[in-house]
Amino acid sequence: MQYEIIGGNLPAVLCRLRAGEKIICQGGGMSWMDSTFSMETHTGGIGKIFGKAFTGESIFTNTYVAEADGEIAFASSFPGEIMAVQVDSGKSIIAQKSAFMAMEEGVDMSVHFQQKISGGFFGGEGFIMQKFTGNGIVFLEVDGAVKEYNLAKGEKKILDTGHLVMMEDTCSMSIERVKGIKNMLFGGEGLFNTVVTGPGKIFVQTMPISKMASLIGGLIPKNNN
Repeated sequence: MQYEIIGGNLPAVLCRLRAGEKIICQGGGMSWMDSTFSMETHTGGIGKIFGKAFTGESIFTNTYVAEADGEIAFASSFPGEIMAVQVDSGKSIIAQKSAFMAMEEGVDMSVHFQQKISGGFFGGEGFIMQKFTGNGIVFLEVDGAVKEYNLAKGEKKILDTGHLVMMEDTCSMSIERVKGIKNMLFGGEGLFNTVVTGPGKIFVQTMPISKMASLIGGLIPKNNN
């Protein structure tokens, strides 16, 4: 498979597949394609159905098969970037549940539960995330711009709600209460921060869609009647 990411801050990824190659996306994830593709819809078994129900994603995935050489495209749903992440055997990646766009056939997607439940309920990144294993490329959607950090063993990065896009599975995630009553009540940062500890790479996004929604919601006039 060959691919090209286009569109600036309204991106799409164009995937060029040879005859017999396959690419997988969430139900409804395809934007446009050549007539050389056929589609197969799957649930992945009862275990994956329950896992997808927990993440809030569609319980169905669509596999697009290239009957002959052709192009298929997946467009971002929010201004930002698209990351093409290579997944290799022995190195898994963990991403926020809303980031997944598409993946090669050799990659497996499963539900990842944070070991510390409080990290999901209060940290803002989600108790339930998605884990990718196997071999191949995963395309992830980023809200805003993306920044990569390579954390050393024991090195920590403190993140505000929703800014974590992806981390290698060698990293761990927990939550930290904002110190000081005055800071908690008037600092505007909420009660908790997300703490990611290395070793491993992490990717953060500049404008989580949840934060954008909150900002827009605050500008909508309230009906007091």
